Amino acid sequence: MLQSILLQMTPQSISQIALWAGLIGIFYFFMIRPQQKKQAELKKFIENLKKGDVIVTSGGLHGTVVGINENTVTIEVDKGMRLLFDKSSVARMKSTPTE
Repeated sequence: MLQSILLQMTPQSISQIALWAGLIGIFYFFMIRPQQKKQAELKKFIENLKKGDVIVTSGGLHGTVVGINENTVTIEVDKGMRLLFDKSSVARMKSTPTE
């Protein structure tokens, strides 16, 4: 059966299959793989959070980490103003300390 399918293939069908395989490869290396790397880096960053880190949440809130639990992080946004967030809402580390 496989032999009869291979015998029916023309050069056009082979080039069409190669084109689709190339497009899928390009899509993977430019879209899927970088996103997976970014997610892995974010997961590693969240696992390594510690008190005193200055972070930015996905909502754009800047603050300093003052407490960490299993699934939550407490950040201080101003003197005495503490907010509780899920760890998944932490987006990145702020490059300069807050004032």
